Amino acid sequence: MSQTITSRVEVSLRSLLPEAKFYGGSDIFAKACCARPEHVLPGEVFIAICDDNEDGHDRVDEAIERGASAVVSEKPLPVSVPVCVVGDSREAYGQLCHALADQPTDRIKVIGVTGTNGKTTTSLLIKAILQKAGAKVGSLTSLGFDNGYDEQSWGHPTPNPAIMADMLSRMQYNGCTHAVIEASSEGLVKQHLAGVQLDVAAFTNIRQNHIELHGSARNYYRAKKKLLKYLRDTGVAIFNGDDSNCVRLMNQAEVPSLSIAVHGVGEITASVVERHKSEQTFMLTAGSQSVPVCTRMIGDHHVYNCLVAAAVCLVYGVDLKTVVRGLESVETMPGRMQRIECGQSYGVFIDQAHTHDGLAVALKTLRRVTHGRLICVLGAHESSDRVNRPLLGRVAERGSDVSLITMSGTTGSSQNEVVHDIIDGFARPAKAHVIPNRKEAIRYALSQAEIGDTVLITGQTTERLVSDRVEQSEPRDCDVTRELLYEMVQEEEVPVAEAKVIAFPR
Repeated sequence: MSQTITSRVEVSLRSLLPEAKFYGGSDIFAKACCARPEHVLPGEVFIAICDDNEDGHDRVDEAIERGASAVVSEKPLPVSVPVCVVGDSREAYGQLCHALADQPTDRIKVIGVTGTNGKTTTSLLIKAILQKAGAKVGSLTSLGFDNGYDEQSWGHPTPNPAIMADMLSRMQYNGCTHAVIEASSEGLVKQHLAGVQLDVAAFTNIRQNHIELHGSARNYYRAKKKLLKYLRDTGVAIFNGDDSNCVRLMNQAEVPSLSIAVHGVGEITASVVERHKSEQTFMLTAGSQSVPVCTRMIGDHHVYNCLVAAAVCLVYGVDLKTVVRGLESVETMPGRMQRIECGQSYGVFIDQAHTHDGLAVALKTLRRVTHGRLICVLGAHESSDRVNRPLLGRVAERGSDVSLITMSGTTGSSQNEVVHDIIDGFARPAKAHVIPNRKEAIRYALSQAEIGDTVLITGQTTERLVSDRVEQSEPRDCDVTRELLYEMVQEEEVPVAEAKVIAFPR
């Protein structure tokens, strides 16, 4: 990903970063900046950043050799060009990127959405509602980005500051009035939102996740809390009143806030009226008004996502009827409780469920609408949190009648490691059926399903949305599942697939 941004105007670092100290000159004027020494072009300001694998301060000489005119660092350096010393070079990088982009968030309303689960769905629900209200909305989510002119695939939920500033600038140039940004915990820790001014900060939930990345649940909580620092003075925060960590954060936050709730107390609430495999209806209440909402996406988690989205849009003055039209317009989303219907006599759903909490919610939701057995195809990527893998196994064993463990983008020795980690969570490992080939695992699960059963396929997290296309390196679960279902329904009798169930020795 690019970490360079340029501008037609010069930006004074002394004016932009008043607390910085300057060496080798009284000020530094920047027309471009870069955070990767190998990408530096003559005349650019190099930002020395400590990354996961290296310290940018160790590569300053390389950047200068490539033509860097000045350096922004966290310590004085004995170099031949002017140096601007700041307390946090990541923060300075973000501030400079947005200054070079002419501060796009001064002319566009920005909503930041974070949480353990539901960030992407909530972001796109907000976008749908605002569009129904007549706004032109750009978005940056894990499915892709929309700059108001076109949509493109994306590899990360929260891009670095250079791309963030560039995308927001493009949105503003293309006439967007609003932008919705999905903020991951990793992106927040790395200050990828530095320079952004938010009108609304929305928290879907804060559960235990990414412990391996952040070191502890406390650090993960602190990472999510960072979203509040980007709120404008007039900004509003939205919290989940049924989530203990969100309530804790709401009590600590010194900003105007709204809470949503299904079971507890909140300014905006909901109660489920009925739920089936194909749809659910709930009553949405805001103040003295209550309206029914019928969504094709099901589950309590989707109700929470709808409530957060509704709260955000009500802050902007959108009327409740328009909120409902926006919520109901989102009928499906790749890998988010996505129902596959090909004429089969049982339910089939695909959900990324890459965390144990997400898997538990998916299984609980489907258990409520399943009269027969619940069959779970469980996969985990080699890049997944190792702490989370045994918990996935525990949840699958307890929440489903049949658990099939398969692969998701792993190869070689990583396969054994991921499978073993998941099986470690089973109280009775013999109940864990292992079918390494993902397509064969799905085939076997479908062949075992009968009338009244439900098949849940989880673990694939590589989907990226590009308009009506999805680009990825491995076959999508939804395409594989549809192919297999059409094969089965075309046959007069569906034969039981012969899949080799194996166990990996320690």
